[in-house]
Amino acid sequence: MRRAGLVVWGAHQLAAGMVRPGVTTGEIDTAVEKFFLENGAVPLFKGVPGKVPFPAACCISVNDEVVHGIPGPRVLRSGDVISIDTGCSVGGWCGDSAITHPVGQVTPEVQRLLDCTAGVLALAIRLLASRSRWSDVATEMAKYVRDHGFSVVENFVGHGIGRSMHEDPQVPNFCTPAFRKNHDFEIEPGLVIAIEPMVNMGTKKVRALSDHWTQSTVDGMPSAHFEHTVAITEGGPVVLTAPPLAGETVGNAGSAA
Repeated sequence: MRRAGLVVWGAHQLAAGMVRPGVTTGEIDTAVEKFFLENGAVPLFKGVPGKVPFPAACCISVNDEVVHGIPGPRVLRSGDVISIDTGCSVGGWCGDSAITHPVGQVTPEVQRLLDCTAGVLALAIRLLASRSRWSDVATEMAKYVRDHGFSVVENFVGHGIGRSMHEDPQVPNFCTPAFRKNHDFEIEPGLVIAIEPMVNMGTKKVRALSDHWTQSTVDGMPSAHFEHTVAITEGGPVVLTAPPLAGETVGNAGSAA
């Protein structure tokens, strides 16, 4: 799975280099899909079933769009935020990651939203080393976001990942009594999960747009989304979609350790 994670990391580096005013979301998606194919990877998102099959290799969501935005002719403008979520499989194993970028100069409050969302993902990964059940991690995640004055999206959660992009268990970024009682799971070696907090500046409530995929905040305020694929090993959590370590290479440039 690390091989797939490295290709996903490489795709995000490519996308990050394209994020600037004047670029369209469709241009970014086209570049990522080409990168996947050049590196022997299969895009996971394209063709995902729905009322309309998802048409792209990336979900690209701008400003008040939370997740599942469809790339296209939309032109990025200074002050926007753009969430890029993508994944691929290599050799039958999957990787999935998301990053939210500022476009040009954003307001201090928007930057604080991005910092909080990246921070709560980092917190969750750190806690995996010292907590025995996911409910304990999720409780701390929700508190972290609340303490920063923002809200956690509860309509969408992270997921197990392996041979398929979406596997059990469900991995929420918050903890309800029902989850703790009926769906909680142990953090133990062999577990691989995609942790993906979505954080809104205003209300946690979202609504589906007419394209049958894009989810937007109901109050029109910005949202941010960060995600990593993380494996639990005997030595602790390992971020599979992290940058290459010494001796590791991406895709067809060589084999990953």
